[in-house]
Amino acid sequence: MRRWRLLAALAVMTGLGAAAPIVPVANGAAGHPPIIRVREGTSTNWSGYAAFGGPGSFSSASATWTQPAVSCTSQNTYSSYWVGLDGYNSSTVEQIGTEADCSNGAPRYYAWYETYPRPSYLAAVTVTPTHTYRASVTAGRGSYTLTLVDVTTGQPFTTTQKLNQAKGTSAEMVVEAPWSGGVLPLANYGNVGFSSSKANGLGIGTFANVDPITMQNPYGMKSTPSGFTDNAKQNFSVTWSAS
Repeated sequence: MRRWRLLAALAVMTGLGAAAPIVPVANGAAGHPPIIRVREGTSTNWSGYAAFGGPGSFSSASATWTQPAVSCTSQNTYSSYWVGLDGYNSSTVEQIGTEADCSNGAPRYYAWYETYPRPSYLAAVTVTPTHTYRASVTAGRGSYTLTLVDVTTGQPFTTTQKLNQAKGTSAEMVVEAPWSGGVLPLANYGNVGFSSSKANGLGIGTFANVDPITMQNPYGMKSTPSGFTDNAKQNFSVTWSAS
């Protein structure tokens, strides 16, 4: 569940630290499920892969991606790229990732983390198109360690957060259209490849219960995952088609 915040676009320019909360644009996310389903395998806000099971099934998730540059027009559009636990079949989500938005025709890039239903916070990692990022979320006794590293420069960020009500029922690698009173238009990111995508240390595609998730709206498909491109079922891509 990515709830887009007004401060986010300003944070890149003002140099706000990792502890800065990303202030809400609209109070529409409270009580909303992290994934907004259309039917099995489709959603209005997620695109990627999720492995799922019962409580306690998943304790870690990790993946690597190269940050795509977004193509901007006069329309304000938004996109999040993240790794997380929970959210697919539960009401919390523990996630960390990068953002690429278009505001008044200009791209804005930044990093964030969230333990929903708590607010999003900025992560002190510079986000640059073409750089490679590695993210992980690891559970341990009611706490979650969220890590994001710019592999290209070596810049790291780690935080540990408490969230006792989380269930550990799923692991995800997702491109998301953030939420602010409704699902926001998806930025044209072209294509992004996720590699070394693992849940509990295994390729996410090796689990018996794993769903590819296509993002759509009433007019058609917006973002679609590929099949796995390797025998270990760790590597896949997600492709934009509409806002």
